[in-house]
Amino acid sequence: METAAVDVRAAIAAERRELADVLDGLTDHQWDAPTLCSGWRVREVAAHMSMGFRYSVGRTALELARAGGNLHRMTDRIARRDAAALTPRELATALRDNAHHPWRPPVGGLAAALGHDVIHGLDITVALGLGRQVPEDRLRIVLGTVKPSTLRFFKANLGDVELRATDLEWSYGTGTQVARPAQELLLLAYGRKLPAARVED
Repeated sequence: METAAVDVRAAIAAERRELADVLDGLTDHQWDAPTLCSGWRVREVAAHMSMGFRYSVGRTALELARAGGNLHRMTDRIARRDAAALTPRELATALRDNAHHPWRPPVGGLAAALGHDVIHGLDITVALGLGRQVPEDRLRIVLGTVKPSTLRFFKANLGDVELRATDLEWSYGTGTQVARPAQELLLLAYGRKLPAARVED
């Protein structure tokens, strides 16, 4: 069990460093481009990804109270505010310098922390058409987080649908089969809409 935890921590650190490298290579135009996170540009997503490193538990609780206890309202407000205040270099550095930061979501543990980085990384790279492929070992960990509560939280409407990966052995659900590469299925499970070019089978 301890070995598995160490492996996930190593995967998190690698994902953050690699995504920081991606961010460092973006143009000013790309930083202002829309992502798969509705209403957020690349800079808002990057600000959100590093929020857990930059905000203490106490400050996060205060921000949540100011948002009336609405988590989505809080994260949206902070992402927009910090995206305006921090430079692209600062946002990329925050991700790289905190590769080993122990932050994790309130539920889900280390696998959910990896999922946070992987999904938001895809929000950026898929929207920009960068063609980045998340390593299979990381995909498998995050695929293990897909369950009914995940779909509900991210408002993924996948009733009567079977997600079936075409590039590795994985499926979820029952019904009409949707067969796509695993990282595209992750985006669907996390409530994202694929770019128009990828909607058709």
